[in-house]
Amino acid sequence: MTLVNGAQIRAARALLRMEQEHLAEAAGIAATTLRRIESFDDRLGARHDTVRRIQQVLETAGIEFQDDGRPGVRLRAPSAA
Repeated sequence: MTLVNGAQIRAARALLRMEQEHLAEAAGIAATTLRRIESFDDRLGARHDTVRRIQQVLETAGIEFQDDGRPGVRLRAPSAA
């Protein structure tokens, strides 16, 4: 699923207890850019590549993005070993 708004990024970071600076560094973007992107409550006003890098970092950390008409996030279920 695709990341669609800043609220999803904020929620994902909260679930992961991840600071903005850490996410920005991991995604290779400036912290000010991430703060601006997170301020969008509607569709994101950022380059697709930038949003994709943020999404990849969060998904790698265990986040699943949802958009069934109500965009959201959740932690991926632990895999059975």
